[in-house]
Amino acid sequence: MGGESTTRTAPRSGGTDTGPVGSRTGQRLSGLAVALGLVLFLGGFAWGAVIYRPYTVPTSSMTPTIDAGDRVLAQRVDGGEVRRGDVVVFVDKTWVTNAPVVKRVVAVGGDTVACCTDGKLTVNGKQIDEPYLPEGSQAEITNFPTVTVPKGRLFLLGDEREGSLDSTAHLTDAASGTVARSAVSARVDAVVWPMNGMLQSPTGFETLGALSSPGPLRTIVALIVVGGILVLGGGAYGPVANRLGKRSRAR
Repeated sequence: MGGESTTRTAPRSGGTDTGPVGSRTGQRLSGLAVALGLVLFLGGFAWGAVIYRPYTVPTSSMTPTIDAGDRVLAQRVDGGEVRRGDVVVFVDKTWVTNAPVVKRVVAVGGDTVACCTDGKLTVNGKQIDEPYLPEGSQAEITNFPTVTVPKGRLFLLGDEREGSLDSTAHLTDAASGTVARSAVSARVDAVVWPMNGMLQSPTGFETLGALSSPGPLRTIVALIVVGGILVLGGGAYGPVANRLGKRSRAR
């Protein structure tokens, strides 16, 4: 009829938001990425704080493995877990210091250790290859007589053998310079400042038994890095999608 009019309505969209900040699916995925990233990032830091302790090494007795002033991360361990070749942190009041000391374990309870044969340290009669020592330092190592390490104790040396105040400086003590396993509180995994990374594996001790397994530091670092990438990537989704949307409308 002449007075009758009809109104047409535009069909509704299927529910997908194609606005400047992208689809709803994209927003949800970016939110999940941020949430997962935060879990990994904060979880990695929390795990590291529980497992590791930072130390600043005040002397050069562990050069070149660890220089004076270097910052290291040491995994909290029980002294019973320590093996030959480990670089450990310990406190022994008989060494005239109450401060933590960092040295390398070269012999454990029951071992016989001496220096030197052909310029090399010997443990249980076997010459030990020590590539972590300063170049040319083998000839400078001070000879010391054979020591039998008592059960439950450790014999420790600095990597800078010439001037290190280690077990060789306490040979006249009742325990022949050895330190109780219970005095050890941590095992050094890496030098983090400067960023020299993980310590070299002491492979020269493999013929005497298994070495300590590396700590979880690499896994922790990977969690933190991946978490950070997810947080940054998820957080950047909105601004990037918004900019792309403006460019497409400008065309």
